[in-house]
Parts: sequence; C-alpha cells; structure tokens
Amino acid sequence: MEDLRRLLRGLEVFAGDLPEFDPGTAPGTPSDLFTEWLLGAVEAGVREPHAMTVSTAGADGNPTARTLILKGVGPEGWQFASDGGSVKARDLAERPFAALTFYWPQQARQVRVRGTVVAAGPEESAADFLARGAGARAEALLGRQSQPLADLAGRDVAVKESLARLESEPDLVAPGWTLHTVRPESVEFWQGDKERRHTRLVYLREDAGWRKQLLWP
Repeated sequence: MEDLRRLLRGLEVFAGDLPEFDPGTAPGTPSDLFTEWLLGAVEAGVREPHAMTVSTAGADGNPTARTLILKGVGPEGWQFASDGGSVKARDLAERPFAALTFYWPQQARQVRVRGTVVAAGPEESAADFLARGAGARAEALLGRQSQPLADLAGRDVAVKESLARLESEPDLVAPGWTLHTVRPESVEFWQGDKERRHTRLVYLREDAGWRKQLLWP
C-alpha cells in the first residue's frame, strides 16, 4: 500500500504546454464556450474528446457513473442516448437529473454540467439509433444491458445472430432506445495550471439567461 502511495504521489500531472484561458473573454453561453474547448481538444489530438462521465442516482440516492459518448450540444443542452432497460434509464425515470464530466488531460481542462434530463420523442430517438454502427445496434437490440452473462462465447453468438437479423431488417430500432438532453442549471469550466493557480468559471442559469461567476480553485 505504501509503495502504491509513493507511486501515485510521484506521477506527473499537467505535463507539456497548457492552453491559456481568459475568463474575461468567455462567450455569453456555456454551449458556445464548450464548443470552443471541444474543437480545441480535437485539434490538439486528444483521444475521444467526446467521451464523458454521466452520473445519475436512483430513488435511494446511491450514485452511479459511466462513460458515454456525447451525441450533440447546443442551446437546449447536452445529449446522450440510453437503452430503456439500463440502470441509467431506471435512475432517470426515478430522478430526472444528471451530471456530466468531461476531462481532457493533455490540456488540463475539465467541464462539469449539471441539470434536469428530458427524453426526446420516438422519432428523434429512432433516428439516433439508426445512426449508430451495425455492431452497436446489434448489441442494443439484444436488450440485455447489465444483465448477468454466463460466458463471452454466449455474448458473441447472440451478437452474431442479432447482426444477421439486422441484415434482413436494417430499419429495426431497439424498443425503449431514448435520446436524452441534459438541460443545464450550471456549467463549470476548469483550466488547470502547473502552479495550481487553476481558473474556474461557472455559468449559472437565471431567468434572464446566464450569469458567469469565477470560483476559487
């Protein structure tokens, strides 16, 4: 345990050149600043910059987190999709709130989104499902997410059969597949600094729009 502790303390953080962030020039809406940061991460070669941690909680308040892919972002909010039988879908049915966390380590940048979650209609959700790759659709059509699995061979057989089904019925949509939008109440942008003088800017939703507020590191 002590060896691991020393190893963790010795690991380098905030390596390389980090981008500048002047909160005084930040745009008026969090979606615009997020888009700037996301495109900057893409240009910097950050792997999977659209990956995010989605945190939810059920009726008992016990949180659960997992990594998903961002489907879209705009004035209405941040989007992700979910199978209707998943843990997150059950959580959202009981408590329609979520927190999203993006982290781009090469740039020492983090974005945190918190807000209510609204489900899209059947047509928009179906369009999202049909835009997925064949393998992702085949797996989702099984409807077994998070259920116990006896062995990997059984998984492979089931997915192969589902792929064959898709070849004959390419317009199949998994029942319950839903596109969700997180309508943010707050969005925080965090820029790391080698000397730990981190910059934190949070957007807070108000009746008249967005209010920006600096936070101590």
